[in-house]
Formats: sequence, structure tokens, C-alpha cells
Amino acid sequence: QVQLVESGGGMVQAGGSLRLSCVVSGLSFSRRAMAWFRQAPGKEREEFVAVLTRNSIYTNYADSVKGRFTISRDNAKNTLYLQMDSLTPEDTAVYFCAAHYSGSYSLRGSYDFWGQGTQVTVSS
Repeated sequence: QVQLVESGGGMVQAGGSLRLSCVVSGLSFSRRAMAWFRQAPGKEREEFVAVLTRNSIYTNYADSVKGRFTISRDNAKNTLYLQMDSLTPEDTAVYFCAAHYSGSYSLRGSYDFWGQGTQVTVSS
């Protein structure tokens, strides 16, 4: 059974930082590109945040988070991370990790396994 379990969310003031983790089991983690998406309040769909290939050579970030967020992974621990700095209220969302299957890295349809999400709330 494949499981992706996010943690590390919470409430923080604007300008603060959080580090999200996603522990993966039941999946060949080291063979998958992994990504973070988020769903803001009132939005129907998840928004691409960042992706990291299996060998950590290639990364891509949404324009809205470039320079503030850093995606990383530890294949020995089957864990994906998202370091979020200089947070703003616009970063408030439920954050999901996802395992890439096929296709464009920025499209949610390219991912076949998802976590349950962790809430991040940034107050002004």
C-alpha cells in the first residue's frame, strides 16, 4: 500500500518559515520525481509549487515561490522536504506532496499518488 504522509504545517506570521516533510512508503521513492502542490482557500484545484527529479539534478518552482521555497529529498529516508521562507498570507493553503508518473511536471494529472495534505496558515 502506497502512503505519502505530510507533516510540518502550522500557523506562522508573515515573514516566518516552515519546513514541510513528506514520508513515502510502498513506492520506489528513489525512482520517482516528487513534487509539492498546494490548494488555497476557495480554490478548486491544486497549484503546482515545486518539483525535484529522482536524482535531484532538476528542480522547477512556480514563479510565486522562486527564491523563497526550496525543495529537497533524502532518498535514504524516503522523504521529501519543502523549506518555506519569507512566507506571506498568499502562501496560506493545504500543501500536498505527490509522486510523478508521466508527463509535464507542473500538471497535477502527471502524478499518480498523493498525500492527504498539511495545512499552512500565514497571518499578516
